[in-house]
This record gives sequence, structure tokens and C-alpha cells, in this order.
Amino acid sequence: MKWSIGELRRYKEEALNFSETIDVNETLTRRDNEVLAVAPVAVEGILSVGKNEYILHYRLKTVVTVPSARSLEPVDLPLDLSVDEVFMTREQWSSLEDERDEEILVIDNDTIDLTDSIEDNILLAIPMQVFSEEELQSKDLPKGNDWVVVSEEEYLQKKESAETIDPRLAKLSELFNESEDNE
Repeated sequence: MKWSIGELRRYKEEALNFSETIDVNETLTRRDNEVLAVAPVAVEGILSVGKNEYILHYRLKTVVTVPSARSLEPVDLPLDLSVDEVFMTREQWSSLEDERDEEILVIDNDTIDLTDSIEDNILLAIPMQVFSEEELQSKDLPKGNDWVVVSEEEYLQKKESAETIDPRLAKLSELFNESEDNE
């Protein structure tokens, strides 16, 4: 779904409402090999034309299938995002006198492409680690021959216990301290 700047000039008085279902499965699975599948994306929102900018506000709902960080099994990740973006032409952006706090997207080819925005925001919303419900409920971590996954708490406990001196060897440490004092 694309809008040209010339087409959007007709909407200066009232905002452009839209409601679409967009299929981005092929492009997202090509862009990111961690994305296994994307359900059709339901999008609804408004695009308003301001004096110096184009403001896009929409809500998207979809389900992204990604591999589990622990077992690599496919996990369905439901996404419900609210997105606000501000677009400007090069001329509008260069005429800004003051610095703005929000991020402004500069329009290069005189069109605003909703599909690009949807794809980018879906990829940004995928967490670094995704686990299946069973993996979240289970306390058992994966293990194999000569290896085991431990939680951070277990690791810190083992590290602390390794740092404490065995009482049977405490006398030896005193011996080293005495020899250093004599030198």
C-alpha cells in the first residue's frame, strides 16, 4: 500500500483512514532467516497531512513464527503493535530550523510505502529470545553428552562455592603467606 505525495495533498482537510490485510510472509522470511513464517497482517490506521509533515499512525496485528532460543522448535509469537511515524520530504526536512526529538523518516521517491513500515516494525518487535510455553513452564534445561545448560543463578552459586577455600587446604594457604613475609 503506497501513497504518492500528490495524492496525499487532497487529504489536508481530513485524515486518510485505511484498513488492510497485507501479506509480508515472503519478504520477511527473505529479509531475516530467523523468521520462519508470518501470518497475514491486519492493519488499520490514519495518515494525516500536516503543514510540514505526514503523520502515520496505525495498529498492526499478526502472528510471527520464530525458532525457540532453547530447542529451535517453531514458536508462534503474536504481535499487536501501535506505530507512529513522521515522514517529511527532503525540502520539508531541510527547512527545519529547530531540532526535533522524534525520529523523522525522509521520503526519497515521493511515496510513502506502508508495507516497508510494517515490515520494519515487525522485525524490530521480535525479541532476542523466544521460548515455547512448555519451555517457560519447565525447570529442566537441555543437556547432552558432556554438556549441560545452567541458569545464571546456578552458575553464580557454583562460582561462589569454587571460590571458597577448602578447609583442609586452609593451612597450606597460611604456609604461602608466611613464606612471602620471610622474603
